[in-house]
Amino acid sequence: MLITGFAAGMFATNCYVVAEQPGSEAVIIDPGQDSAAQVRSILAEHSLTPVAVLLTHGHLDHTWDAADLCDEYSIPAYIHPEDRPMLADPASGIGPALGSVIGGMVFREPEKVIDFVDGEDVELAGIDFDVVAAPGHSRGSVLLTVDVPTEGATLPVCFSGDVLFAGSIGRTDLPGGDHEQLLRSIATTLLRRTDDTQVLPGHGPQTTVGQERTTNPFLVGLPGVSDAAADSPTKGRHGL
Repeated sequence: MLITGFAAGMFATNCYVVAEQPGSEAVIIDPGQDSAAQVRSILAEHSLTPVAVLLTHGHLDHTWDAADLCDEYSIPAYIHPEDRPMLADPASGIGPALGSVIGGMVFREPEKVIDFVDGEDVELAGIDFDVVAAPGHSRGSVLLTVDVPTEGATLPVCFSGDVLFAGSIGRTDLPGGDHEQLLRSIATTLLRRTDDTQVLPGHGPQTTVGQERTTNPFLVGLPGVSDAAADSPTKGRHGL
């Protein structure tokens, strides 16, 4: 499987392009600010045909270029219905303080938007994406997990958006955020996955469930988390 990503825009949001192999169909995950040009370059480099944009949640730093890419390639955007209003009204998700970042800019929904459903299996580009609601950072945050074939086995890969980062978790001080709910989401979804689950977050480096279980200080006290995590350095929060 081909998974490539890069950090885009002023918030260094990780945008991912996922495909079975070069020359196949592909999906674009979280095309944030100024990501479109590099997405086009990746698609051309690997001879990929995009079939959808998948959004882990509705905050502007993850959706900024979604409408342009969707309409350019005549493909739909998938998003949880709780966060869908942010596509046309991003200020509703970031509050007045951060709303000054966009000033008088006008945003819109892509021509076609499809709602994610918690627990559904979405097949796109020949790949099965397991969709699990994980509210707390935003009401409509979701985890997107795929099984990547490896020699003799499969490796689970989770696109975690701003739910979980390497050494940190998503902020919960924006509209719709809820710290306790976020911790519950992590405990009941990500921490129930195997330690080898690769976590590709919305900001920062890749990590694993096992690494976060044993070292992430924000998870101390949750079921299955090592006490040693309390002694780990605390990293700052990321993005919106």
